[in-house]
Amino acid sequence: MGVELVIFDCDGTLVDSEPISVRVGTAALRRLGWSIDEAEYTELFVGCTNEFWAEQVGETPPGWRERLDAEYEAAIKAELRVIAGIEAALDRLDLPSCVASNGRHRNIRRSLEITGLAERFSGRVFSAEDVTRGKPAPDLFLHAAATMGADPERCVVVEDSPFGVMAAVSAGMRCLAYAGGLHPATRLTGAGATHLFHDPAGLPELLTGLE
Repeated sequence: MGVELVIFDCDGTLVDSEPISVRVGTAALRRLGWSIDEAEYTELFVGCTNEFWAEQVGETPPGWRERLDAEYEAAIKAELRVIAGIEAALDRLDLPSCVASNGRHRNIRRSLEITGLAERFSGRVFSAEDVTRGKPAPDLFLHAAATMGADPERCVVVEDSPFGVMAAVSAGMRCLAYAGGLHPATRLTGAGATHLFHDPAGLPELLTGLE
């Protein structure tokens, strides 16, 4: 079955933002009195929607969220880089592609602009803000496919989180799960990933193998 569309997650797949998010988020929750380490934070929060995060954290003191946002913004601007190998893959990719992320549009745009990837996906960026339910529900990926005019069965999702892999599988899409990030490979395969990979630069060959 041919591939009509490649749908990239953003955080942890295109840009190396998740270690930053985990470090800043864990420190913030500890200030609230949570007993949590970075591994626990990763398992609970990485890849989730902003709404899920807010539900889990609950009410916070005045100004707490503003401080967290400012700390994260500063760290992103100072430290954010592309995932190693992804630019080489994009240079050789000859299939239509887009981005579909649980992040807010402004945050996705900021990350793509900082890393120089924005022009590669201009006009083809989708956010959980566009649908009723973000990942792990399939809505976001189905919305991206419909907007791009692609058959879900002919879409391939490139993801790095269990939430994202579950969303791809639920959408009836094939999934390439990046196992070089924060999530153990066992959590990605358990979610039903079609194929695990460790080298983003080799994505074009993996996609050719799916056609």
